[in-house]
Amino acid sequence: MTTSPVVLVGEPGGTLSSLDPKAPLVLDTHTLGRRPGSMKEQRITVVAPEGLGVEMVGVPKDAELELDLRFESVMEGVLVSGTADLPIEGECARCLDELDFSMEVEFQELFVYDDTRSGSGADEEEHRLDGDLLDLEPVLRDAVVLALPLSPLCQDDCPGLCTECGVRLADAGPDHSHDAADPRWAALQGLIETRVEEG
Repeated sequence: MTTSPVVLVGEPGGTLSSLDPKAPLVLDTHTLGRRPGSMKEQRITVVAPEGLGVEMVGVPKDAELELDLRFESVMEGVLVSGTADLPIEGECARCLDELDFSMEVEFQELFVYDDTRSGSGADEEEHRLDGDLLDLEPVLRDAVVLALPLSPLCQDDCPGLCTECGVRLADAGPDHSHDAADPRWAALQGLIETRVEEG
């Protein structure tokens, strides 16, 4: 059995990285160096990755995301702060109407240098730089999922759908109702109708 080799991408300076520098959310911190206190700001537009959202609402695949980013060099790595302007699509959890709105999410994450905090004491949850590269996608994904409502509504007081006929109650009006007969009385109703016809 043969296995495919892992392709490593070369970075400036001769180091190797397993991240693809051409990926939309893989960012280069080379210009910061390892000088604590150095900072740079960047505004970028990237294409949204697939599956950025929760079950009923999320960012459409291939939508454009506007990111305002700040990179700060600290002793342990690079602190990334930023905001993302996102187009959101989905459906109302009550009436199933389509939703279309925009939102802004904030995030902040420390990306630790790949040659620090190594060994048994390393935090498995921490994000790490890969040479000079960092992958912002997991951080952005976490921020978006936490910010999105699990049960999105078209409006806070959405009445939902009629359980009898499925019409939107907001369109049906306050007088919408159904004469729901109790099935236990169905036989008696049949006798009454028969008597009326015979009489």
